[in-house]
Amino acid sequence: MFTGIIAGTGQVARVEGQGRETRLTIRPDFVLADYVVGESIAVNGVCLTVETFGSGWFTAYASAETMSVTNLGQLRVSGAVNLERALALGDRLGGHMVSGHVDCLAEVSAISQAGQSRIFRLTFPGVFAHQVIPKGSVALDGISLTVNDCGQDYLEVNIIPATQQATTISFWSPGRIVNMETDIIGKYVSRLLGPWSETPARSSAITPEFLKIHGF
Repeated sequence: MFTGIIAGTGQVARVEGQGRETRLTIRPDFVLADYVVGESIAVNGVCLTVETFGSGWFTAYASAETMSVTNLGQLRVSGAVNLERALALGDRLGGHMVSGHVDCLAEVSAISQAGQSRIFRLTFPGVFAHQVIPKGSVALDGISLTVNDCGQDYLEVNIIPATQQATTISFWSPGRIVNMETDIIGKYVSRLLGPWSETPARSSAITPEFLKIHGF
């Protein structure tokens, strides 16, 4: 589990592809000295497991499934990535609950200036629209952000100077493809309400039998 508060960026030192699978070697641009084999580190918002490590680097494997639903396949040597270690019990939850499991890919469609902030509009598959709400949370390339505005297939986020400096957002431009994870709480609520929302529009959904079954 993560929070979407990026600890720092890193550089891709090596990309080893084997079929549809990939093994990445990452060099953090900040001090990350106490690795543990098997720990989780989010790379651009994708939860990966540390396999090996050394002074200033670690390796992680991405399966074919991970490669098929994320933007990790676009990473190249010297490319920048956002990094976050897994949340420890007792840590501050500065962002929101992020699982590191990407839901879909989003594309930067427009960028505008708003004072010292920048407003990014991104488009995404409309099937996920019900999981994105104004003032709700979303993780883009692992960054916890607040949704300013949204519609059936787009959302807008306001990026403050501190976030621009601490993440890869400073490199984003129209056409950029980023990993998107919607709010985990919203997903569970949507799943729980699924059986009711899938019922055809009904004016008489509450019937005597319905009330009897539910103890009324």
